[in-house]
Amino acid sequence: MPAEPAAAPPTTPVPLSALLARADLGLVHLAGPPDAAVHGVHASEMADPYPYLLGGELLLTAGVQLTDPERYAARVAEAGAAALGFGVTPVYDTVPAELVAACERHGLPLVEVPPPTPFTAIARAVWGLLTEARHHELRRVARAQQALASAAARPDPVPAVLHQLATRLGGWAALLDPEGAVVRSAGPEPSERARAALRHLAAVVSAGVGPEPGRPGAPPASAPPTSASDTSGGAQLAVYALAGARGLALGTVTERREGGDHTIAGAASVLLSLLTAERPDAGRTAQSAALVRLLLGADPAEVAPLLGEAPWTVVHARGEGAPPDLGSPLVEAGDGHARVLVPGGQDVGPHPGWTLGASAPVAAGELAAADAQAARALRRAEAARSPLVRHRTGGYASLVDPEEAAAYARALLAPLAEPLLTTLRTWLSLHGSWDRTAVALGVHRNTVRQRLARCAALLDADLDDMDVRTELWLALRSAPGRAEAHSGQCE
Repeated sequence: MPAEPAAAPPTTPVPLSALLARADLGLVHLAGPPDAAVHGVHASEMADPYPYLLGGELLLTAGVQLTDPERYAARVAEAGAAALGFGVTPVYDTVPAELVAACERHGLPLVEVPPPTPFTAIARAVWGLLTEARHHELRRVARAQQALASAAARPDPVPAVLHQLATRLGGWAALLDPEGAVVRSAGPEPSERARAALRHLAAVVSAGVGPEPGRPGAPPASAPPTSASDTSGGAQLAVYALAGARGLALGTVTERREGGDHTIAGAASVLLSLLTAERPDAGRTAQSAALVRLLLGADPAEVAPLLGEAPWTVVHARGEGAPPDLGSPLVEAGDGHARVLVPGGQDVGPHPGWTLGASAPVAAGELAAADAQAARALRRAEAARSPLVRHRTGGYASLVDPEEAAAYARALLAPLAEPLLTTLRTWLSLHGSWDRTAVALGVHRNTVRQRLARCAALLDADLDDMDVRTELWLALRSAPGRAEAHSGQCE
């Protein structure tokens, strides 16, 4: 038994009818449904193209090795091809009647490619239409996300978000409890069969186990069960777990599934997670409201009083296991990396199993700069194999007039451009260590050596001289434009 063909790729398809409507191609529909979904195009003169098809292609052939039309059509259909395009001449003057009949029997769309139309013209048309479809889908997703965000800001946000989701997907959207019972819903009611299948998916996601092997649309066994999808009676079903929402889940039922539907439903699940999360106290309620307002584009200074006391410290961390407990619920974690927003000037200390980089305490309007400080501090901590590195500002350089220092730095560093500037600064900050600089920049140590040799030549300076190093370090901290991007010292 041959292996099952792969499903059609997860791209936005174009209907075969769009190609048939192109007068410049002159394609003629001979058999099968004319509205097949085309995900790509492939030309092959193999006697059996099955092993070379991924599914969803418009397969183009001139029939060079066509000896058994019945078997050929069966294999192409079995491989999941969207349609077959048969070019007349130079092998055949017309499409063989046996092939037309075989394609009709197997439900495989068949089109005739006239002699003046090269296969490359069809391929170009397919990729052009796919690009247009992709751009259309991206615009659709962007508009849907904006509508969902606006709905989340309304006085009664949960039903507003569900209504927008149902409208954008053209189906039914519901908030489900762990047993699959409907808490809130919007859109046309689905069949009882679809609701039963949806309850099963909700139980699968709530229980934290993957669907049974072989269920259509089930994610791989290694995937976390944060979502699951299925089909029932022709309907498309999907369930998304809502983080921190007492086991609630988002369920959708639609007649068909478009390429961007998963992204749209994912955005809705994030908003609903925030809106339905458990709120043990008034402070957490205020923080959730602040996070939603930030998501909707509010100014950080406007929502800062709801999050906690200023000043703020941003911490970047990398490690394994549970995120570091720094006494703040404002944590973003995933894939071994975490960012923590620590309010009130709380002290940040080392955390077992994690490497930390902490920013200087800042006001709410400077959080973006603090985030960059914490990221640089984390890179230095990893290079130095230190459990914690803090960003430090000020020092001796702050005694120099900034304008005079900037003018001097501009002249001194004029011969250098990126990546030489970044390499020089990192090397100086790591006390001239080639290996640690290579780790911090993610390049080979020989690359570091070559870049530093180039710096020395352009500056006509001896980088082994401590006075030269000190002068360059102060210049790098004072250079206009470069100061904002690279300034800051870590300890």
